[in-house]
Amino acid sequence: MSLDDASPLNARQQAIALIDGNNFYASCEAVMDPSLLGRPLVVLSNNDGCIVSRSAEARRLGIAMGTPYFQVQRQLERLGVEVRSSNYALYADMSQRLMATLERWVEELEIYSIDEAFGLLSRRQGEDLSGWGLQVRQTVHRELGLPVAVGLASTKVRAKLANRLAKAQPAHHHVFDLEAQADPTAWLQQVPIEDVWGIGRRLARWCRLRGVADARALRDMPSGELRQKCGVVGLRLQQELRGHRCLPLTLVPPPKQETCVSRSFSQPVRSAAELRQAVATYTVRAAEKLRRQRQRAGALSVFVRSNPFNGTSFYSNSATVTLAVPSNDTAVLLAAALPLAETLFRPCHPLQKAGVLLLQLQGEELLQHHLLQPLPPEQQQRRAALMAVLDHLNRRYGSGTVRWAACGLQPVWAMRRQRLSHAATTRLAAIPRVLAR
Repeated sequence: MSLDDASPLNARQQAIALIDGNNFYASCEAVMDPSLLGRPLVVLSNNDGCIVSRSAEARRLGIAMGTPYFQVQRQLERLGVEVRSSNYALYADMSQRLMATLERWVEELEIYSIDEAFGLLSRRQGEDLSGWGLQVRQTVHRELGLPVAVGLASTKVRAKLANRLAKAQPAHHHVFDLEAQADPTAWLQQVPIEDVWGIGRRLARWCRLRGVADARALRDMPSGELRQKCGVVGLRLQQELRGHRCLPLTLVPPPKQETCVSRSFSQPVRSAAELRQAVATYTVRAAEKLRRQRQRAGALSVFVRSNPFNGTSFYSNSATVTLAVPSNDTAVLLAAALPLAETLFRPCHPLQKAGVLLLQLQGEELLQHHLLQPLPPEQQQRRAALMAVLDHLNRRYGSGTVRWAACGLQPVWAMRRQRLSHAATTRLAAIPRVLAR
């Protein structure tokens, strides 16, 4: 949509809601373990490395986001803070349930991230939608146990600001309708320029050097100066702050240009066999993602690296192969990836991380065959049916129910998650049992 198409009239007829899960990872953990409610809780990143989510109680204790766990482990124990490893299966499932619930409340829904969504709904002239936001919040909490914040405004950028304001003061009850306020401009002054959606660190510094310190000042600054610095992207941001809708909802995400799966190892990989297992595991995961996206890959790249803090002994390398026929068949991708792992391994360089990158992605609806490597339709259909069965079994009974032998059974390099909670929403064996007497 061009700037000329943006109309204040449309902004008055419709409203944009940004619904955001509060402390999403920590909230999901509390849903599965009610004993965590009201207690300080932090969730760690891969290999129990850094703090990536904090409950409200942990925030009040001054625990910073991104802090390495080993630096604050004793402090957390002294303060009685609960610690959990990242349970991605649980968070993804809870996210799907959250989005399914939100779809019932809006006319259109754009899933922006694992815990955020933009919704489109109608607004009558002068209507305050705070009551609607409270109903959404109550419904999500009743059905899923998750706390959410709701920001309402005329555009996506203003809805982002409204969502931040909804969390800023307890009196708002995590719901804030910016357009229903007597003086919305006064509220824009309360949002620092660093907290405006789309303003990065460098641009925020550029703005402050020119006296632009908050969202209102950005809205009112000369458009020509902003366009010279940021182009049409910055101008659209400013127009959104002024109430002109320039960023439509993205209901269907654009096709991915590449798909990557990479992990740091829990301990250094020192043998070619271990590296093959890791690359095979990541390739299987990447192939599953590719089929879910309904795409095929035309090329595959494998990359490895050692510990970057080892100084002169640091090693980083990658290798790429082009497939004769684009594919999302796990067997085909494994046959391409494993030889690359062999070429990248160096016995004198223990590896800390590896990954698989799928390139030259294309939709499943078209397939360019290779004259010298024919793929009969019957064989293609059999392989597609086999992959569908494997994906179905792993979705229904849990990831890893059916495994490829190349991945190994109990790899020593697997991600360290010593404080992992149960995935009761995706594994039958993890469902808690209640004994009644």
